[in-house]
Amino acid sequence: MPIPFRDTDESAEIGAAGFLTIRPLASGDGYEGALFIVNARGEPLEFTYNRVQTPHPFLWRKEDIRRHAHRRLTASLLSTCPAIPKAILCLAEEVGSDLFCQDIEMSMPVCRIGPGSAVISVAAAETQEASGEKDSVNLFWFPRPPDDSAVERRLVQELSRRGLLIEPFERAKKGLDEVYGVSVGTET
Repeated sequence: MPIPFRDTDESAEIGAAGFLTIRPLASGDGYEGALFIVNARGEPLEFTYNRVQTPHPFLWRKEDIRRHAHRRLTASLLSTCPAIPKAILCLAEEVGSDLFCQDIEMSMPVCRIGPGSAVISVAAAETQEASGEKDSVNLFWFPRPPDDSAVERRLVQELSRRGLLIEPFERAKKGLDEVYGVSVGTET
C-alpha cells in the first residue's frame, strides 16, 4: 500500500519563464544567444539557441550593428522556441532597453535584470523596481510591471525566492558553450 502524500509545490500552475542571453562571438563577426525556459522551480523545460553573423561594418555604425544583430537573433529564438513562457527575463548588461521597447513587440511582460548597485540605462517606457528578495537586483519591466496578483508577478517572485533570477543565465551560457564548443569574448 503506498504512503499517502500531497505535493505542496504549486509552482506548476504559475508557468515558465524564458531567460534570454545574448553574447558576441569571440571572432567579433556575430552574436550567439539562447532562450532557456525553466519552470518556477528552475527545472529546465526548453533550450533554443542560434547564431547570427553581423553585416560588414564599413557602412554601419557599431551600435547599429549590435542592435540589428540582437533583433535578428532574438526574433529567430522566439520564432523557433516550442514553449511559451509567461515572461521573458534578460540581463540588462547584455540586452539594451531598445530591443523590447522599440524593436520587438511582445505579448508578455519583459524584465531586464540588473545588479542592485549597477547604473543601467533605462528607457522611459520601462518601470524600475527592486526585487526585494534573495537576489539583490533591479527589475526593469516593459511595458509595465505585472499586477501584484498576476501569474507573471508570482512567477518572478518565486524565482527570486529560490535565488533563480540570475543563475539560469549561467546555465544558458554553459549550454551555448556545450553546443558550440568555443569560448566567447565579452561585449562592452
